[in-house]
Amino acid sequence: MATARVVSRPTEQLGDAELVAASSDDPEAFGELFHRHAPRLHAYVKRRLGRTLADDIVAETFATAFRQRGKFDGRAEFAAWLWGIASNSIAKHHRQETRMFRAFARTGVDPAEDGIADLVSDRVTATAQGPHLAKALAALNSQDRSALLLLAWGELSYAEIAAVLNLPLGTVKAKIHRARTKLRKALLRENDHG
Repeated sequence: MATARVVSRPTEQLGDAELVAASSDDPEAFGELFHRHAPRLHAYVKRRLGRTLADDIVAETFATAFRQRGKFDGRAEFAAWLWGIASNSIAKHHRQETRMFRAFARTGVDPAEDGIADLVSDRVTATAQGPHLAKALAALNSQDRSALLLLAWGELSYAEIAAVLNLPLGTVKAKIHRARTKLRKALLRENDHG
């Protein structure tokens, strides 16, 4: 009976777990989850792998989540579960990501940018550092890079990152600290030599 009461409310008023449950009887309810989570997930994946792969990975992530929605048990937040699915897809494409960072380091052209002119003057400095940062990111191991980019580009909390990567919170904090330290050293080296 609880499901009937949940479904009678507009989908916009339901929580994520309620929408997953409601989608068993009304698959269109899952669409609200897409509207809530796809923009942020797409922006993150686009920064990691570029626009073309971002479209594919976000679509693949939601298709997988829809097919496996019966496995969502509500112990974790839906967003963490969803980002975990996306992280698994990204891991499959880690070679592409590394190639993208190396190309950015060589050319100075960020493949994730849309080509829209920079509107803020700070971007000039960030753009100058971009190739050096890309080279340093490419040198990180995949899991350290994922943890750091989930924080920086995905804007996830440490706890959310731990849930996404299925790691203890302390391990996530250590990975991010280690990745930041390596990036700082690499950027200092590049600035001293360049």
